[in-house]
Amino acid sequence: MKKQEAAAFLANVSHETGGPVHVVEQNTANYPHHCDWSQPYGCPAGQAAYYGRGPIQLSWNVNYQAAGDALGIDLLHNPSLVEKDAAVAWKTGLWYWNTQSGPGTMTPHNAMVNSAGFGQTIRSINGRGGRCRVRHSVDDRTDDHRGRVRHLAAR
Repeated sequence: MKKQEAAAFLANVSHETGGPVHVVEQNTANYPHHCDWSQPYGCPAGQAAYYGRGPIQLSWNVNYQAAGDALGIDLLHNPSLVEKDAAVAWKTGLWYWNTQSGPGTMTPHNAMVNSAGFGQTIRSINGRGGRCRVRHSVDDRTDDHRGRVRHLAAR
C-alpha cells in the first residue's frame, strides 16, 4: 500500500503542477477568487494573494491559515513562502495530503490506506466540480497513477 499511496501522491502532484513544472496556479484570473472574507482573520496579504501554490496547489486563505498553524509558519501573512521555499511547499503538500479532506469525505492519505481508491484522492483535492468535470483530466491523472504504481512496483 505504501507504494500505491506514493504513486497516488505523485500522480496528483504531477497533475496539479503540470508535470511537475508549475509551482503556482497558471490561471491568474482565479487569483482574486481565493479569499474568504467571512473568516475573522480576513486576507491580510491581499485579495489576490491566496492562489494555488506548491505540489498540491494550496489555495484559499483558510488553507494558508490552517497549514501555517500546523507547520508553525505564518503563511496567512506570507503566502509567497509556499512558492519561494521548496521545503515549505512540500510540507504544505504533505500536510494537505495527510490532514485535509477538502471537498471530499476523507483525506487523500485515508483514501489510499483505507482502499477508498485513487478517485477519492482527486475528490479530496479538487472536489466533484471544476477541473474534475473534464473527463480527460481524471483519466490522465489515473493513467499517471497506474504508471507510477508500475514503476514503484518494479523497484
